[in-house]
Amino acid sequence: MPLQRRVPKFGFTNPNRVEYKGVNLDTLQELVEKKSLKAVTPADLVANGLAGKHDLVKILGRGTLSAGVEVSAHQFSKSATAAIEAAGGKCATIDLHAK
Repeated sequence: MPLQRRVPKFGFTNPNRVEYKGVNLDTLQELVEKKSLKAVTPADLVANGLAGKHDLVKILGRGTLSAGVEVSAHQFSKSATAAIEAAGGKCATIDLHAK
């Protein structure tokens, strides 16, 4: 049988892929207003159903953030970092390998 027929027709699945749960700024703003938080951590997101217990969290830049809060997450987009710091908040990156 020729090689092109022996090779599977489906794609490659990277076993080392790191997948993040995305949370946008407008969702964070609703959470801060509803719960009146000064700092947002992944534990707060899990408690409010925005992320799973073992999910890695990435903050994305859709929407606006008017409250100056300290946000802790595993990754931040550039636009989210700029918006959080412009609102008077701080971005704290969590190390993936720290337990």
